Amino acid sequence: MRNTSHRTVAILATVAALTVALAATVRAADDSNGNPLQAQIDHGKSTYAERCSHCHGPNMMNSGTITPDLRAFPDDKTRFITTVKNGKNNRMPPWGDVLSDDDIANLWAFISSRRKP
Repeated sequence: MRNTSHRTVAILATVAALTVALAATVRAADDSNGNPLQAQIDHGKSTYAERCSHCHGPNMMNSGTITPDLRAFPDDKTRFITTVKNGKNNRMPPWGDVLSDDDIANLWAFISSRRKP
């Protein structure tokens, strides 16, 4: 009976670990057309509200400041990631040590989903 109990606990722990890994993979994946999944956009929206909105505004624009209208940010993911990680011109602080690569990718998913036509 004792071996069965330990085996059951081990199986449950393995299933739990695999479930967490799968959930993380699904959250970070794009759909078959390369578009961000809604979960990425939602996570990016939350990160934006917490980390970015105080400078860039709650609607991705903050008139009267030097911050750009992020709704008009060029469709340049590499530039976005580099700017977020490294900062820019002593006006935007670097976030590379604060935000994970997934956080930044999710921010991009959110911002690019709100781009003005």
